[in-house]
Amino acid sequence: MARQKKFDYFEAYGQLTAIAVEMSDLMIETFKNYTVAASLPPVLEAMHKLEHKGDLLNHAIFENVATDFMPPIDREDIIDLAHALDNILDDIESTLQHMYMYDVSTMPEQAVAFAEIIKKSCDDLNGAMDEFRHFKKSKDFRKHIVAVNDCEEEADKLYLEAMRHLHVEDNEDPMHVLVWSRTYARMERCADACEHVADLMATIILKNV
Repeated sequence: MARQKKFDYFEAYGQLTAIAVEMSDLMIETFKNYTVAASLPPVLEAMHKLEHKGDLLNHAIFENVATDFMPPIDREDIIDLAHALDNILDDIESTLQHMYMYDVSTMPEQAVAFAEIIKKSCDDLNGAMDEFRHFKKSKDFRKHIVAVNDCEEEADKLYLEAMRHLHVEDNEDPMHVLVWSRTYARMERCADACEHVADLMATIILKNV
């Protein structure tokens, strides 16, 4: 009888970060070509399909870690990392969902800059995940982790400036201020979620050297 192939957690994590890259690509494309909120439903559908794909991967991770006799890293770390990756996908999808619900009619340049930071953060997180399995031999893992942290700092600075611009210079319409205050907060949360995953990966490595 053939032995059942052991579940590959690192492969599943890599698929999750690849989905994050796809979703961040879709976010940038949507922002750069934005017209009206009524045009968002096809984008939301595409986002949700990607997010659902991520959910299925997470379910597979949880099911396997529950019965795995000897997982490659601590069970708690496996679960925490899966949850953290899921949060990235949820936060990106939520940003677009709320823009549709708020009926956003404008696209500030700061929002596009935010989307570009999120995209870069997802790219570097995906690069780090490619090296995660072989971190002891990797020359690039640490570089990608630092880049994700740099993106989060850049997002913090942009959030500060975008919020000030919104309340000081772009404040004629109270609803515009309210909507974009909430949207910027959600976009900052995307960057924070990426940094959290990077920090978890770095911590896991320290525990396994």
